[in-house]
Amino acid sequence: MSVPASLEERPPLIIPTTDLRSLREVVVAARPPHPRAAVAAWLAEELDRATVVAPEAMPRRAVTMHARVAYRDDVTDQIGCVTLVYPGEEDAEAHAVSVLSPVGAALIGLSEGQSIRWRTPSGGLRGLTVLRVLF
Repeated sequence: MSVPASLEERPPLIIPTTDLRSLREVVVAARPPHPRAAVAAWLAEELDRATVVAPEAMPRRAVTMHARVAYRDDVTDQIGCVTLVYPGEEDAEAHAVSVLSPVGAALIGLSEGQSIRWRTPSGGLRGLTVLRVLF
């Protein structure tokens, strides 16, 4: 599992109240010995530091659940486009990734133009930048 960069290096996040409730349930369901427990712990940290707003106050340029997101992998410079989904809704053909994947946990709450970096279990550095939020 990936370990996030230090808190000081992480960008601000914004999450709607409707996503927050469901995401908290995802975190609780993925406690150890769940195979994604480490990602869930990171997601819990991200939720704790996020600014939470009413759905109608949510900026359209921020990543929410079920948003389609174009992003750049800052290590490989490859461009990806995924839909952020809940566990169990993943679909490789549709490029739907779970919020309990490292990329999914990194994307949630970011806004267009923001970047985030984290370390992999082997000590490598990963990072991504949100290019566009498509609904």
